[in-house]
Amino acid sequence: MLDEIYDSMDDGLENQKMLVIRNARQRDTVQTKTDFGDGYFTLHEISESTALKFKDSYRDTLMYMQNEKDFEPVRLLESVFKREDQYYKVKIITSMVEEDDLVEDLLFSIIWLYVGLILSILILNNLILKKVWNPFYKLIENLKNFKIENDSKIELENSKIDEFNTLNENIENLITKSVKSYQDQKQFIENASHELQTPIAISINKLELLLEDNDLKVSQANRIVTVIENLERLSRFNQSLLLLSKIENKQFTELQEVNFNQLTQKIVDNFEDLLHHKNVDIIIENIEDLKFSMNPDLAQILLTNLIKNSILHNSDSANIKISLRSHSWQISNKGSHTLEEQDLFTRFQKVNDTSSSSGLGLAISKAIADTYQLKLSYIYREVHIFKIDF
Repeated sequence: MLDEIYDSMDDGLENQKMLVIRNARQRDTVQTKTDFGDGYFTLHEISESTALKFKDSYRDTLMYMQNEKDFEPVRLLESVFKREDQYYKVKIITSMVEEDDLVEDLLFSIIWLYVGLILSILILNNLILKKVWNPFYKLIENLKNFKIENDSKIELENSKIDEFNTLNENIENLITKSVKSYQDQKQFIENASHELQTPIAISINKLELLLEDNDLKVSQANRIVTVIENLERLSRFNQSLLLLSKIENKQFTELQEVNFNQLTQKIVDNFEDLLHHKNVDIIIENIEDLKFSMNPDLAQILLTNLIKNSILHNSDSANIKISLRSHSWQISNKGSHTLEEQDLFTRFQKVNDTSSSSGLGLAISKAIADTYQLKLSYIYREVHIFKIDF
């Protein structure tokens, strides 16, 4: 911008120079001027040697202005010309005050232009674009609140924009297919579990009736007992897999505030006979009240699996300790060596070869914890410690 202003002033000075030279050549004699007192140029004679070495030059300088009573910036052009056999030097000035004001005005104009542009964009975005994008934002909000396990339907609004209507149609088709797949999978798991559980129960019942036959030999009876135990283990395994599948599919939708202090005491009381048999005591430290909103059945399964695991794998009839704080639940039991945490919560992973264990207890507990964004962790500090961070 400044370059353009300087070019404009220089062109003006060049034009004034041409007028001064033309007037000087048209007159009979050249009137020299040594100062700018009554005009915008000076004119005086110079030697030929000086003239031949001189080149036109433009520069900024200061000049005292009578009307302003101060020094003001001016643009100065110095040049030489020849009239007949005499060389003359001419100096021409033009005020830069107006140009400075122009720069200032342009600067403020540009600033106001940008401010107006930004305000226009904000107003356009808030008033017009927001209204245009309103169906899209409602769609996003509906998708956030949509839960496939609750059999809920998503409401899609018609829009005047074809692209949004196309998006709604595709999302509706996708949700419909996903819900159908979810329902089919849910129905298949329930049917498969039921169809498997029924023949197992019948087989166990018939084998138990067969054991009542007095003509059986002891060896035969022992074999039948072994078969019954395996079938019962298969039944528990089937029920555990069904439970794990339901947890991962988020089919336990009921929520209520669970008092973990009371629930822990209730579960420990249920294990009273097993604890007496193993000569083990469970010490409960209710340091703080622990309450959390979740499905009460899953809360009981979560704690039951952890407490039962500690009882079964406790060593030397040592006491088991449970500590409850406002944001954590912890159980510890004595053990001789550490366990691998990455394998501990894996399906079908067993600490030992106990035949009655399905290897799914801790996996189920981990799935329940993950469902409610709880952190279930294991550490070994001369005792095995399982901790739930709420």
